[in-house]
Amino acid sequence: MGGIFGVASKKDCSLDLFFGVDYHSHLGTRRGGIAIYNYEGKFERSIHNIQNSPFRTKFEKDIDQMHGNMGIGCISDFEPQPLLVNSHLGNFAITTVGIATNKDELVKEILSDGHTHFLEMSGGEINQTELIIALINQKDSILEGIKNVQNKIKGSMSMLILTAEGIYCARDKLGRTPIQIGKKDDAFCASFENFAYANLGYTDFYELGPAEIVFMTADGIKTLQERQKEMKICTFLWIYYGYPTASYEGVNVEAMRYNCGKYLARRDKDSVHPDAIAGVPDSGTAHAVGYANESGIPFTRPFIKYTPTWPRSFMPTSQEQRNLIAHMKLIPVQPLIQGKKILLIDDSIVRGTQLRETTDFLYKSGAKEVHIRPACPPLVFGCKYLNFSRSKSEMDLITRRVIRDFEGENVSDEVLAKYCDPDTPEYAKMVEEIRKQLNFTSLRFHRLDDMLDSTGLDHCKLCTYCWNGKE
Repeated sequence: MGGIFGVASKKDCSLDLFFGVDYHSHLGTRRGGIAIYNYEGKFERSIHNIQNSPFRTKFEKDIDQMHGNMGIGCISDFEPQPLLVNSHLGNFAITTVGIATNKDELVKEILSDGHTHFLEMSGGEINQTELIIALINQKDSILEGIKNVQNKIKGSMSMLILTAEGIYCARDKLGRTPIQIGKKDDAFCASFENFAYANLGYTDFYELGPAEIVFMTADGIKTLQERQKEMKICTFLWIYYGYPTASYEGVNVEAMRYNCGKYLARRDKDSVHPDAIAGVPDSGTAHAVGYANESGIPFTRPFIKYTPTWPRSFMPTSQEQRNLIAHMKLIPVQPLIQGKKILLIDDSIVRGTQLRETTDFLYKSGAKEVHIRPACPPLVFGCKYLNFSRSKSEMDLITRRVIRDFEGENVSDEVLAKYCDPDTPEYAKMVEEIRKQLNFTSLRFHRLDDMLDSTGLDHCKLCTYCWNGKE
């Protein structure tokens, strides 16, 4: 996913920038970067690999040497950022979050139009942010360049652009990812996660709407392009990615997860009788608390995640390594497992590998039954709007493999729609097959309507593509 943060201050912004970026570490695991416009009128930048070390340990020496009134930074799950630019639009630094699913098409178009080039990263990939720079430089101003990006990108692209005068903050065209503005007496900041600035003395000031562009200085923000009405914010931000203290569109992540658990419990009423409710740490925990509170069944922690040395399970490139880490971090609490009927809530089932191993681990530790309740519906479509996962194919999804086994290789949209509808026999057949393959006592996915109701927002404002294929 990735996260971005920027500061415009009347004082030195370096510490606010350092900690603000660090508070986005849950959103990415590969690289971190910061850029500052220093007191000498020059741009300074530092980028580090953070795969095996936290952001703070890599940047604490750098930040001691980087001082200025304005800066931007990011946690990135892939490409190195921010990038420094010298072009006909002047000098600036840029950081982005999102994905251009038509990147190859746009690169080909740009290369065919004139004399330019792109630097390749290791593995032959082109840095996506470099593509965004090329699109911006097609126009006569940074503002018009940002609009050009919004019009040409398929997927989503939010960005911060640091100039000598201030910071351009632009939310992607359909608001799939957030940008929120914080304020204190002598500074303003722009952040993916609004909790990231709370301990730095900022309070919520403004949340950009879809396609909105503002220019931020230490004195405030100026709207350069008004928000558009249509919104498709990623619902998975609440289900999984967002930190519990974060809020999007005024809806807190933890509160939404409690609501999810509540709706799951209502659907389950009198159908199963577990001894305890548990959540797969960490993102399943709040859903489980909501279920326990609604059902009256005790919440317990039958295993604890060992966090001091184990990073997030999706960090390594290798799926085998991710599975190993997911297993190694969970330590059983034997008295809470032995002989118990456990209802376990995870944020989602993607490939199914990790949850199957977790279930086997509970059985081996003495669990009598393991009932699984994912906090979202079955994932049937790979996300094409955010870099949601590293999956190269929709066949990485356990749902699509099961559907393929039932229907063959080429499945029409009409047939897929039946497997997305919780009231069809096709859906029930798919869920039962997943239950058998993953060795669950019972399996019930969250219904899409219940999950969307859990946010309290109008359903039309929420992206549901990965669950029903509807744009």
